[in-house]
Amino acid sequence: MNAAYQRIGRFRSAREFAEYLRRVDDEIPFDEELLPAERGSPLAEPIEVGGLAVGNRWCIHPMEGWDATEEGVATEHTARRWRHFGESGAKLIWGGEAFAVRRDGRANPRQLYYRPENTQAMRDLLAELRAAHRERFGPKACDDLLVGLQLTHSGRFCRPNRRDKLEPRIAYHHPVLDAKLHIDPADDSIVLGDDEIGRLIDDYVRAARMAQEVRFQFVDVKSCHGYLGHEFLSAFDRPGPYGGGFENRTRFLRQIVEAVRAECPGLMIGVRLSLFDFPPFQPDPAATGGGRFGPGVPQPYPTPYPAFGCNRQNPLEIDLAEPIELLRVLRDDLGVELVNLTAGSPYYNPHIQRPAYYPPSDGYQPPEDPLLGCCRQIRAVRRVKQAVADLPIVGTAYSYFQDYLPHVAQALVRRGWVDFVGIGRMALSYWQMPADVLAGRPLQTKRVCRTFSDCTTAPRSGLVSGCYPLDQHYKKAPEAGQLKQIKANLREGLKNADGGTPG
Repeated sequence: MNAAYQRIGRFRSAREFAEYLRRVDDEIPFDEELLPAERGSPLAEPIEVGGLAVGNRWCIHPMEGWDATEEGVATEHTARRWRHFGESGAKLIWGGEAFAVRRDGRANPRQLYYRPENTQAMRDLLAELRAAHRERFGPKACDDLLVGLQLTHSGRFCRPNRRDKLEPRIAYHHPVLDAKLHIDPADDSIVLGDDEIGRLIDDYVRAARMAQEVRFQFVDVKSCHGYLGHEFLSAFDRPGPYGGGFENRTRFLRQIVEAVRAECPGLMIGVRLSLFDFPPFQPDPAATGGGRFGPGVPQPYPTPYPAFGCNRQNPLEIDLAEPIELLRVLRDDLGVELVNLTAGSPYYNPHIQRPAYYPPSDGYQPPEDPLLGCCRQIRAVRRVKQAVADLPIVGTAYSYFQDYLPHVAQALVRRGWVDFVGIGRMALSYWQMPADVLAGRPLQTKRVCRTFSDCTTAPRSGLVSGCYPLDQHYKKAPEAGQLKQIKANLREGLKNADGGTPG
């Protein structure tokens, strides 16, 4: 599998990996020596965000949980994950969870969502995280901890009632994604009308009020990964005030930020933004065989292509002019305190969004060395940081560096390419990585995320969220056996489809 690409776990030293990284991209900085906090690690330096001195440069990315109740209340699985975020040592917890602003905006039937009855449950969940942080790092540890809640509507990817039933609400009909997701391009009933958008903005405000009431310090207006906030940014062909030119396509995001600012004074606002997007990829039909996914290739697409942050005439080429313009508006006109930069979508081009050696169950083999996907995002974030230097920025796509993530993280922060290093998948298997690095302890290499993608395959198959290969809690759970069978069935189905012999 992927014989052309080196597996990160096979490198024997930081120096050996650094040599390989230079062959992949010779401009990405790398520090061979890791410094603990007591020796002046750049990752231990505080940074001011919205008037708060945040205690270090580690960030935990928001997750999209699949383990709440149908009523949107956290279960013990959810609370355990949030406690781990508190124990991680990171001083910025970005969202903790993707929190739908209304029930029909959920991406899955087990996602947290806003309703007044869930307020106390969210207060308890945040208290779990903060208590875990104090217990692990001392009674005053929360003084420089910044915790927010990510507010979202899943738009095209809504599945509020059944994981296998899409119930989309869209900003516009897409020339490629409609067919990919089996959406009738003539069904205009699923397109959000201008009046409904106004009511949806009110939903964001209600969720933000709840977040402030239970003492979250900021909310994130999610605008990434193909969800509704991101989709509006590419609504070039939508008529009316929410489509067409840059001002109209950014109106939904701007109005949410303005409304939350007006109704929730004192609450900080962040934005998680996909800086660029590519067309959907699919397994190369000519390369599949023997039950294996082929390498990803772009699906056929028209031009001009509707995507944000790319050349519309050549959507495989990044164009950051509009993303940088938007970030300047967020900073200068709307007073947004911090941003978290990512790219692409896990649904239709996951190698762009979260590079991995092993594809998820519904994915494809990587069409490039996954390190290139990491470097692509690092370079884009560097360009943004140069353009909006005084806006605190969280970077993404580091987990694939695996054992050498801290070396890259330290070098990037030291050189000012980014302010915070965010980890997502890594926090599911090895949530104490930030604390271990800052304390100068050796990494627990058996817990380092190897991008097996089971944390994607399991929930998409209806199982609870978690790292099944490396977290003993999930490895020993009944769901682990179910996941194993699901993957075996998938492999057998692919063999049959390819004309092979079932195993």
